[in-house]
Amino acid sequence: MTSTVLPGHPHIAYRGADLFIEDVPVAELAQAHGTPLFVYSSAAMQEALAAYQRGFAGRKVQICYAMKANPSLAIVQFFARQGCGFDIVSGGELERVLAAGGDAGKVIFSGVGKTRAEMRQALQAGILCFNVESEAELEVLSEVAVSMGLQAPVSIRVNPNVDPKTHPYISTGLKGNKFGVAHERTLATYQRAASLAGIRVVGIDCHIGSQITEATPYLDAADRVLDLIEAIEAAGIPIHHIDFGGGLGINYNGDTPPAADDLWAQLLAKMDARGFGDRQFLIEPGRSLVGNAGLCVTEVLYLKPGEEKNFCIVDAAMNDLPRPAMYQAFHGIVPLQQHSEVPAQVYDVVGPVCESGDWLGRERSLAVRPGDHLAVLSAGAYCMSMASNYNTRGRAAEVLVNGSISTVIRPRETAADSFRNERLLAV
Repeated sequence: MTSTVLPGHPHIAYRGADLFIEDVPVAELAQAHGTPLFVYSSAAMQEALAAYQRGFAGRKVQICYAMKANPSLAIVQFFARQGCGFDIVSGGELERVLAAGGDAGKVIFSGVGKTRAEMRQALQAGILCFNVESEAELEVLSEVAVSMGLQAPVSIRVNPNVDPKTHPYISTGLKGNKFGVAHERTLATYQRAASLAGIRVVGIDCHIGSQITEATPYLDAADRVLDLIEAIEAAGIPIHHIDFGGGLGINYNGDTPPAADDLWAQLLAKMDARGFGDRQFLIEPGRSLVGNAGLCVTEVLYLKPGEEKNFCIVDAAMNDLPRPAMYQAFHGIVPLQQHSEVPAQVYDVVGPVCESGDWLGRERSLAVRPGDHLAVLSAGAYCMSMASNYNTRGRAAEVLVNGSISTVIRPRETAADSFRNERLLAV
């Protein structure tokens, strides 16, 4: 039987006419669990993580999985078992880390709007570090820590004003973005941090965006961060770790991001050349670990010809897979079974939600019939994590594949699940 691996998806391939994820036919999963259905490959996640581990071989490093990419408990547990820490942006994500067996001492808390309650929660748990994003947050965090008789371990997130050359909604390192402390204010912010009773300075952080496909923005940001470290330490404030964030892109549609090990070889060469190679490093990958490990399976409900467009109406929608509606994002779409007897036509692949923005793919050539199934590729990141119950649609089931074994890691939600915590009026 011939095997054809899908570009950028080494563990998703056609064997003959049937699509497999690892050693499992995807059509069997659709039959067993229904659709829409998210399916993830353990081998793909392991392979993506191994590239980072190779890039950091022999260095002092903590890889912290960015949970916002996909916070499903079994995914978090998978990375915890590999020794990963976690980058969180809410108290709820911290609870997920702990529920999945993760180590609070390997958790970094990012985000511009941490509440006092979340600060207390993280301090009680004993997290590794708060990535502080504003001078105002620094003052509040110190106040909270003092009230608990503690010091909060802190790194300041620097906004280096570097263009990551990505979608504006996922760019985070420019002056016009809401994230981090301005490059020009960094030294003064560190000096203020060092003077606060509730703060213990431990590091410096920089995260410039997501879906970055070039090494140059990382290298430019690194130069700016290293310049700042020199200035901060000259002022008598030691920096114990350097956190370069995450944001490395994946191949959605012929994208060619650098491999993780190649990127970090370039960054570490810069660190060595400037005398920082022996520092503790932190990195916060998310999408690049899980994005191409996942797919969303959906059933073709109707084929609707039109004067200007043909529509392939499927049972997955923008509430299941929001990226196209939010970012006009491209996801590859392929059939689970290839038909030689069905002529291909060009379709817009759309969902059943009552919004014109409810589309999964524009102008796709597909040979399909009603009742067939499609796989939306590169769906492991920022799909299920952003899913909703819009139109009272239950969120999809999730399955994790390991070789020939498949495990349901989240059952499909029912309508009753979606309104379980609502209350009718008494009178």
